[in-house]
Amino acid sequence: MTQPLPPPDLEVDALLRRALTEDLGRAGDVTSNSIIPAGHRSVGHVVARAPGRIAGLRQGARAFTLFDPEVEVRLLVSDGDEVVGGERLAEITGPTRSLLAAERTCLNLLGHLSGIATATADMMRRIDGTRARIVDTRKTLPGLRALEKYAVRCGGGANHRFGLDDAVLIKDNHVAAVGSVAGAIKAARAAVGHMVKVECEVDSLAQLDEALAAGVDAVLLDNMTPDELRAAVDRVAGRCVTEASGGVTAETVRAIAESGVDLISMGWLTHSAPQLDIAFDLVVTGAP
Repeated sequence: MTQPLPPPDLEVDALLRRALTEDLGRAGDVTSNSIIPAGHRSVGHVVARAPGRIAGLRQGARAFTLFDPEVEVRLLVSDGDEVVGGERLAEITGPTRSLLAAERTCLNLLGHLSGIATATADMMRRIDGTRARIVDTRKTLPGLRALEKYAVRCGGGANHRFGLDDAVLIKDNHVAAVGSVAGAIKAARAAVGHMVKVECEVDSLAQLDEALAAGVDAVLLDNMTPDELRAAVDRVAGRCVTEASGGVTAETVRAIAESGVDLISMGWLTHSAPQLDIAFDLVVTGAP
């Protein structure tokens, strides 16, 4: 697969600075600083303890060089690669105190993002041969959205909107506030520019007909069964993008994809995907 474009380094560095500051507090690593001599050096290996899809390796490893510019990093795999348990992902060389100070920040980020990529890749495999694509949502952890959405791309999925400002998505509460699906779509069309897409959530075929008549660009088919989704896709007949959402699991995703929808969105990919087990193994080289 083509390696996705990662978030800008400025955004990543700001996140890593906050994470390192959170971990090191006011006094730094009192354990390592009290028992390891200042001149001591080591080599650390970032190792996958389980098979999976990698995401965020360069960003995670950046924690070491951001904390201490003397640290040297050699990446052994790339984001988007499938790895096996026991495979080395990176080699980190430098002062032992520095390696241990930044270790947890690296592993927390790398394990989380690789877990998202691994879960996304699994969902993509489960729908192989269908027209559907797996997409994420805005259900991301605060401050991590750009990186979590990058991890979805590393897993072979695609991104939904990044925020409230880049597309119109009319949800059930919007419809309740306005009074009708058609009224909400028409109001959105009148307010936004011609480059802004308008999507509307519908939970019935009657609402779908209303959205189609109003000229919607995409419909979010909320919590529909595979049979209901199939009927909705037939009714749309290519006039707009169809997105299935709500309660999608590994067990149900294939049947949902076979209904003919274009997109399947799931929030748990970013907020609840299990971490990929990744460790940091230290090899002591001694004093300089």
